[in-house]
Amino acid sequence: MVTEAGTRDRVGALVAADQPVLVEMRRHLHAHPELSGQEHATTAFIGQHLHDLGLAPKRLDVGTGLVCDIALGDVGSRSPVVALRADIDALAMPDEKDVGYRSTVDGVAHACGHDAHTVAVLGAARALAALAPRSDVAGTVRLIFEPAEESVPGGAVDVISEGWLDGVGAVFGVHCEPKLDAGSVGVHAGPITSAADLVELRLSGPGGHTARPERTVDLVGALGRLITGLQAEIDERTPSPGDLNVVLGAVRAGDAANVIPSHGLLRGTLRTRDHGVWDEAPQLVERAVGRLLEGTGATWTLQHRRGVPPVVNEPAMTALLASTAARILGESAVVGTDQSLGGDSFAWFLERVPGCYVRLGVHDPRWTGPRLDLHASTFDIDERALGHGAHLLAVVALDALAALRH
Repeated sequence: MVTEAGTRDRVGALVAADQPVLVEMRRHLHAHPELSGQEHATTAFIGQHLHDLGLAPKRLDVGTGLVCDIALGDVGSRSPVVALRADIDALAMPDEKDVGYRSTVDGVAHACGHDAHTVAVLGAARALAALAPRSDVAGTVRLIFEPAEESVPGGAVDVISEGWLDGVGAVFGVHCEPKLDAGSVGVHAGPITSAADLVELRLSGPGGHTARPERTVDLVGALGRLITGLQAEIDERTPSPGDLNVVLGAVRAGDAANVIPSHGLLRGTLRTRDHGVWDEAPQLVERAVGRLLEGTGATWTLQHRRGVPPVVNEPAMTALLASTAARILGESAVVGTDQSLGGDSFAWFLERVPGCYVRLGVHDPRWTGPRLDLHASTFDIDERALGHGAHLLAVVALDALAALRH
């Protein structure tokens, strides 16, 4: 039986030997992306790989996504459980890279790195499964392959409702960060992302001829008020400007140049770094819309679809992860990172269980072109980051199990 230190030390060698396998898995997933709730082939691929490791994955009741436990050492009824999470869905957008593993599915692409997140957890699973029989780090590592993260409110809600977070003492995950070079990680205690909601606003009026606008409701003008004034109106109702950000992504009204339309539509997102502001967001938006449309004659309905709260990293588990990362990647590899306006369903896990979400550097420092961003149609990664992510997740799981026992 190896010692705890020996168990952790062996992870690096196992992951390094697996690097070609990790790259092969990631390229397969990258070439075969699936949208939220449709990840059937992805789920089957992950499940088959876990079965091949001698594990017993369980498909989620919603039909896609998996959960799988790895028992390490002498697991007793009071042994701790640590979860590692990956999201498995892709985005509805084209893949415009000129590579052999580009998406084979028109209009669907892994441009947010979920394929890399999945392989990082699979890589950690491969190392932990190999070590399990001889590990004296006792406990259970639960692998969570979450579907539909890109949907609202995210597949984490289903994972939780099915009871897979019950009894978990800590949860960890990685997210690709193209602003950081491969081999580095961005770590931050406290809020690291923002709350994110969807809003849809439908306006109605009688419609009419553009030669007689005084006889009807200028619906396009009313939409214009909202487009140009909604953010300022919301700012007046929050403690500081920018506490609640609204960005519109879709505007629709009419087709003919000489017809005032009878229907209009706005869609967009609301984002805030503050959980308290997020709690009040529906009322804030409704009051702002009412004020702007006052006197226009337009009738309106507002659909505010709640998304996710901010991801808030628990300080003790964040410190543990930072220590682990410094030990295996080097002190200089661990850097601070700011809270972003992006949203992530990992937040639901951290609402219930302490843990840490870390930004995994994926930029290839050898690349001389422009630094690509998430959700770009040419997004790609330095595949050495797959091993870094797998190594980090496997060792932090072992470190957390040891910490939870003491």
